Amino acid sequence: MTKPKIALIVAGGKGERMNTDIPKQFIDLQGKPILMHTLEAFHRYDNFIQLVLVLPESQIGFWNNLCKKHAFTLPHHIVAGGETRFQSVKKGLEVVKTPSLVAVHDGVRPLVSNGTIARCFDAAAKFDTAIPVVDLVDSIRQITHNGNISVYRNAYKLVQTPQVFDAELLKKAYKQEFSTLFTDDASVVENLGATIHLTDGNRENIKITTEMDLRMAELLLTK
Repeated sequence: MTKPKIALIVAGGKGERMNTDIPKQFIDLQGKPILMHTLEAFHRYDNFIQLVLVLPESQIGFWNNLCKKHAFTLPHHIVAGGETRFQSVKKGLEVVKTPSLVAVHDGVRPLVSNGTIARCFDAAAKFDTAIPVVDLVDSIRQITHNGNISVYRNAYKLVQTPQVFDAELLKKAYKQEFSTLFTDDASVVENLGATIHLTDGNRENIKITTEMDLRMAELLLTK
């Protein structure tokens, strides 16, 4: 039986590194907020996917006003998040029903491709876990107590979202107490002893956190 697909979009940014008072997920990108592009990316992949948007409670009214302003009618369920990303995902999972596959995605990654989303869902359907990664292209160095050393870059990957999991597994993982070792959803699930399966991401799938990221996203969307 094919499991229903859910996209849990987490957006809690404040825009501090953008030098703006507007939370970064609401910044205009080619005529509409970044977050609308992100939701549309998942709807393009599958117009039957359930969209769950997790926002700080203080931002929900502002988002609703933006939706009216831009005539944004894409169906989505809004959940008030917590103080941290971990707490926000946990709150979002409260509305998730099992059995299903859940994609947890950063609200400020609007350039995720259909291919990346599809590969993650397909792999998670087989293995219960899937995260998109891309190769490192720069040389990297590790900081040590004695200075720094060169590291073999082919032994490392850059991790993106969406990170897709069997809903029952993900909900169980988020019942754990928070740890500083939890840097993303995969690390939370991995702490249960689950194996994390890697699949190809797309290099354009950048997380927009700085003004340079925004300019790059504008250029990529233009092309």
